[in-house]
Amino acid sequence: MSGRSKVIIIGGGFGGLCAARTLGSAPVDIILIDRRNYHLFQPLLYQVATGSLSPGEIAAPLRGVLGRQKNTRVLLGDVEDIDPALKRVLLADGASFEYDSLIVASGSTSFYYGNDQWQKWAPGLKSLEEATTIRHKILYAFEVAERLSDPALRRAWLTFVIVGAGPTGVELAGAIGEIARETLKNDFRSIHPEESRIILLDGAPRLLMPFPEDLARKAERSLAKLGVQVKTKAMVKSVDQASVTLELGDHEERLDTRTVIWAGGVTVAALGRTLAKRTGAETDRGGRIKVGPDLTIAEFPDIYVIGDLALSLDAEGKPLAGVAQVAMQQGTYAAKAIVRKVQGKPPRKAFEYLDKGNLAVIGRAAAVANVFGIHLWGLPAWLVWVFIHLMYIVEFQSRLVVFIKWAIQDLTSSRGARLITGTANTDFDFNHEIACENCTTELKADPLGAEVH
Repeated sequence: MSGRSKVIIIGGGFGGLCAARTLGSAPVDIILIDRRNYHLFQPLLYQVATGSLSPGEIAAPLRGVLGRQKNTRVLLGDVEDIDPALKRVLLADGASFEYDSLIVASGSTSFYYGNDQWQKWAPGLKSLEEATTIRHKILYAFEVAERLSDPALRRAWLTFVIVGAGPTGVELAGAIGEIARETLKNDFRSIHPEESRIILLDGAPRLLMPFPEDLARKAERSLAKLGVQVKTKAMVKSVDQASVTLELGDHEERLDTRTVIWAGGVTVAALGRTLAKRTGAETDRGGRIKVGPDLTIAEFPDIYVIGDLALSLDAEGKPLAGVAQVAMQQGTYAAKAIVRKVQGKPPRKAFEYLDKGNLAVIGRAAAVANVFGIHLWGLPAWLVWVFIHLMYIVEFQSRLVVFIKWAIQDLTSSRGARLITGTANTDFDFNHEIACENCTTELKADPLGAEVH
C-alpha cells in the first residue's frame, strides 16, 4: 500500500465526487478532503430556499457515498495552503498530507463585485446555510406583513428582489411567485400574498443569457404569469436593509424592499487564490485558474484544476461555464488521466466537453430546455428537467423522497418545508410592533432601523 500513488482530491462537489468514483477501482490511494461532510446537490438549493425540500434531501454524506471504495479515505478539514514544490496539502488545523497527483475542485462563492457589505442584506445561494437563511427571509416577510397596518411598509415587506437573471435567479423568482400565488394564498387574513411584487434584475440585455433567445422569451412570459417583473440592463448601485438602488440607463431607481437575494455572480474560493499565487498561474477577473487542454496548471503536470475554479476553454476558445455537467466531465477526465499516468501509458488526448444543453424551471409544468440543440418549453421541458435532476441526485433514497415530494407539491401546491428557523438580518420585533399598534405614537423604528407603525 505504501508504494501506491497518492491522490488527493480537494472538494466533494460534482467534480471531486466524480473523480473519486472514477478512481474507485484504480491502483491508487485516495484522500478526499472537504470542509463539509456531505455532497451537496446545488441545482436544487433554491428548492430548500423556497420550502419545497429539506436540506437533508439534497445532501448526501460523503462517507456513505464512498464507503465501499476501500482505496478512498474521506477527511473533514479546511485546506488552507498547497505547497506544489513539496507536493503537500496543508490544513487549517496544522495537518498536512503528501500527494503524487492533486485534483482541486474547491468550488466558488458569491461575488458582489467589490461590494461585500451587500452580503449582509442580500445573501447568495451557494450553501445549505444560505438556503435556510433565504427561506427564513422569504417566509418571515409574509409574517411581518400580516402584522403591519401601514400600506407602504407592508408593500416593502411584500417586495422580493432577486439580483441575477441566470438559471438560479429565474428558478428562485418562479418559486417565490408560486409561493405567493398558490401555496400561501389562503393562509393569511390581513394580507393577500398574491399581491406581492417579485422583481428579477440583471445587467444583461435579457434573462438567461446562456440560453437561445427564443427560450429566454418564453421563460420571461412564464414568469410574467406568476407575477414576476423582469428588469434588464439594470445595474445595482447599493443594497441596504430597506432598499435596493438601481442604475437604469441615465437614471436611478430605488426599490423599497426587505428581501433581497443575490444570484448575480460567483468568484473562486480563497483556496483558489492561494493556489494561483503558489503556482504563478494565470487567472481571469473572477479568479479562475487558467488550465491547459489536459486540465493541469502550466509547469505543474500533477495538479489538476476542475469545476468552478478552472478557466477551461471549449473547442471555439470560449470559457466553459461553471455548471455541474462541466465539473462532472472534468472530474472523470482528470481521474482517467491519473490512471493512465500511474499505469505508464501515454497521456490522454485533450479534454473535450460534450455540451448536453441547458435547463431552467420556472414553475409547475413550466420550464425551458436546450437539449443537444433541441429547444423545448412548457411541460416537455419540465419533464426533462425532472428526469435529469432525479437521475443525478446521488442517493437512491433521496431520489425517491424528492420524487414523492414533487408529486405532492404539484397536486396540492403545498410546500412541506415552510419552516422559519434560525435568524436572518431582517428580523423584526413582534412585541415592539404590537406595542406600537396599541398606542397613538408616531412612527417608531424597530431595533434594526426599519420603521413600523
